[in-house]
Amino acid sequence: MARLAPRTVRYKGNCLQRHLRDPGEYTRLMTTRALLLENIHPDAQARLAKEGYEVSTLPRALAEDELIDALRGVRLLGIRSGTHVSARVLDAAPDLVAIGAFCIGVNQIDLAAASRRGVAVFNAPFSNTRSVVELALAEIIAMARRLPEKNTQMHAGHWDKSATGSHEVRGRKLGIVGYGNIGTQLSVLAENLGMSVYFYDVADKLALGNARRCSTLTELLESVEAVTLHVDGRAGNHGFFGEAEFAAMRPRSLFLNLSRGFVVDHAALRRNIESGHLAGAAIDVFPEEPKGRGDEFVSELRGLPNVILTPHIGGSTEEAQQDIGEFVAGKLADYMVSGATSLSVNLPEIALGVTSGTHRLVHLHQNVPGVLAAINGVLAQHGVNVEGQLLRTRDELGYVLTDISSEYSDQVLAELRAMPVTIRLRTLRSP
Repeated sequence: MARLAPRTVRYKGNCLQRHLRDPGEYTRLMTTRALLLENIHPDAQARLAKEGYEVSTLPRALAEDELIDALRGVRLLGIRSGTHVSARVLDAAPDLVAIGAFCIGVNQIDLAAASRRGVAVFNAPFSNTRSVVELALAEIIAMARRLPEKNTQMHAGHWDKSATGSHEVRGRKLGIVGYGNIGTQLSVLAENLGMSVYFYDVADKLALGNARRCSTLTELLESVEAVTLHVDGRAGNHGFFGEAEFAAMRPRSLFLNLSRGFVVDHAALRRNIESGHLAGAAIDVFPEEPKGRGDEFVSELRGLPNVILTPHIGGSTEEAQQDIGEFVAGKLADYMVSGATSLSVNLPEIALGVTSGTHRLVHLHQNVPGVLAAINGVLAQHGVNVEGQLLRTRDELGYVLTDISSEYSDQVLAELRAMPVTIRLRTLRSP
């Protein structure tokens, strides 16, 4: 496969200088690289370039070996859903500091391996919610009115004005599987269209409006006329919806999946469409997806009547992609400048206000007792006074931000890095 040359933007300003200890460190960071893949919105590129990063972009996803080659010297990586960051990739990228998933899902990233290497991961859990919800509603209406078939017939020159098989969605029962950010907003808007909403979630969720909670998935499937999946990418959801679940659905129901491709058995879905048990389906995500625009799309769902296939575009509106670009790039920039981890997927969430004229030590470590005392012991031994400090823990990780006002020796850093529990140590400087 021919390799596309990255497009690079260099920023000539000096806005990073205020964050660094010495001119030498400033010179090194001015060539610090960020790599953005899969047509991430240009606002993300502009945001990182403004912070002084040399930003390279590629319009497609990269396979594992390609990604390893591309990450040499890269500190920030931006991806969407098509690029998989495995433990092997992370082990081969010692310079990588943070990953931005410019989407909702992060199942394409080995989060445990990222945490072990001290690589922060950020995503956009809210930015494309509205876009996904609007697509789901549009597809429900399109299938209820059998618009895919009407459209095909018209392009073939066949006029069929019959109302047979076409229905309003008002008064219909919608079942939402997964009542998170997308599921709840869909619930509200579907009710506004006159639909009755049922939902099922493994977690205890508060029903919005007149939505009714189902105690089991089977209860939901037997109650509604349209089922839409909005579950997350956890490993336990592989093969979540298959022959048994389709069989439990009411005859002539509609089915939608705008969540993860691997949660649905597509062979079983095809059988239920061909048998007439399901009246229609709309699928936006697939177990295997092409790496880039123009690549061949292969699926057993092609060619079926009243089936809408879209190329993973649930969040692909200009509005959503701009919001995602600004949001995730901002999180990456804040993490690099201040160590802030608000809404990080894998690190303890922490934000410590910046005090002018201080140095900041960012210490990620194994979550065991006594680490804070050990850090402060090293600082005290070298006569370094603490101006501000904050510790947070999450599962097996601990994260400390420590502000000091005085200069410190390389020996201080060497001793902190040499602590058996240290995963990663970074140093920053406030304005």
